[in-house]
Amino acid sequence: MKISKLLLTIGAVVAITCTTVAQTDPYNTDAFAIEHITVTHQTDLNLTVWSITVKGNAGSQTPTPKGQLDGAPVLGYVFPTSLPPTAVGFNKTDGIIALALTSHPDFDDTPLWDENKDSKYDNDGIIWHPHWVVLIKDERVAGGFSVKQFKKADTTVKLPPTNPGMPMYMDSPGFPVTTKNNTIQVIVPDYRIQDQTDFKFDGVTAFMKVNTSNKNLPMLGVYNVYSIASGDLSLPYKVEKNTQKTD
Repeated sequence: MKISKLLLTIGAVVAITCTTVAQTDPYNTDAFAIEHITVTHQTDLNLTVWSITVKGNAGSQTPTPKGQLDGAPVLGYVFPTSLPPTAVGFNKTDGIIALALTSHPDFDDTPLWDENKDSKYDNDGIIWHPHWVVLIKDERVAGGFSVKQFKKADTTVKLPPTNPGMPMYMDSPGFPVTTKNNTIQVIVPDYRIQDQTDFKFDGVTAFMKVNTSNKNLPMLGVYNVYSIASGDLSLPYKVEKNTQKTD
């Protein structure tokens, strides 16, 4: 399916979902109500700064632990993009490349990175951290999409060496994520996206959930969408260029 058609289909689904999220949802708050998004290319530093600004305090809410992997909650500030999968180290495949800034206290999927700086590498899933993922349309979940899976025996699949070892198109690139007041940001070096700094993007906040027991559901699906920057997931935003030199 072409990406434009996929976006229109998924956009219709998530727009409906976004308007019907129960008001009793504890995460449907100003901390996930998007007001503004940007991706700025700092040309003198050869990097892009990805930012989501919300009404409340960005990153102030993290998921309530489930106590196990199956059913574990995941919260995310997500940038769907027009980047090709190959730009971030995946093989060519259908779907939408997204940079997801996530928090999940029940498990750690960044074995190379010590986000809480305690010299342990397997205990900081709750700290906001980035993932590259390939998203696909998925009518099995209320949010309308999931992270694309594959069979472990599939030799055509290519993942970056920083991937967490799950049978999904997911990477744990280790980019620095910061939260301050109402903004959450991540910095991506140009070379980590093959210098492809002219792309379109959107912004989404969502609740996801891990599944390890039900073969009829995705391993990581989107169940609630709280906010969509464009309103329809049309990826209307373009990368801004900042050519001013940094002292």
